[in-house]
Amino acid sequence: MPSLNLHNIQYTQLDDMTWCATAQVTAPGHLNSPTLLGHSRWLSVVDLPDIGSEKFCRMQWHYRIPTSSLSEREIARYQRQQQRAGVRLLLKSLLNKLDIIDNLDDSSFPYRLVNSQYYVCFSHTGAHNKSTHSKMIATQRKNEKLSNDLNDKVAVVISAHRPAGIDIEANNVAWQVAQRFYHTNEIAILQTLSTIERNSAAKLLWQIKESVIKIHQYKLAQGLGMDYSYLITDLVNRNNEKTSLIVINDTTSNYHIALLFFQQTVIVY
Repeated sequence: MPSLNLHNIQYTQLDDMTWCATAQVTAPGHLNSPTLLGHSRWLSVVDLPDIGSEKFCRMQWHYRIPTSSLSEREIARYQRQQQRAGVRLLLKSLLNKLDIIDNLDDSSFPYRLVNSQYYVCFSHTGAHNKSTHSKMIATQRKNEKLSNDLNDKVAVVISAHRPAGIDIEANNVAWQVAQRFYHTNEIAILQTLSTIERNSAAKLLWQIKESVIKIHQYKLAQGLGMDYSYLITDLVNRNNEKTSLIVINDTTSNYHIALLFFQQTVIVY
């Protein structure tokens, strides 16, 4: 796989024992020369110098692959590879930022650093790697266009205290998906909100639930069905602040919820 590049890296310290980072990860499309030769229409508009075919075939070519030339499955596979490498590259960047020399142990959940035993959790946008997850949000995704340049957003959180969960989401949660999986108490409150407030609150609830699922390794349906209706009013009110970092103290679960609106990220720690 081609080397990845991280862009727009943002580092955030949540407290004395918790740090997170977000970034956008990209990789150039890579095709070998036989594949490239098959794109005759693309080559016909390129003014190539007069070189021998043998030399031409030895050349390496890098160019952005248009999504129209790839199937949805191929794009999803490419994204998954990019995500797995991207989150680990971001972890390395965060460790360097914190002057921590350590390695990730991802042999079991929750992930931890080998020496310090700090807890680690990842998140990314794009294709999902759990088939059950993909099926449950198929309605939400089916009308969304795939990214033209296959960019993904990645996020990582490190906690020296206890397992933490993180979720980065670029898209809203479809209302029919929320109605199907959210708790009835949540739906009752969400229905009273304006469309803008409802969409914002439904997305934040999804991210909170995703983060908690990662902490406790709940089954997806179990985690999405948990009742966080008591947080909705606070989520709506705090969302109007639009500051870079908002922390809500969830006294019911005894966790803190960090909202990084500009980074489209939620952390439960």
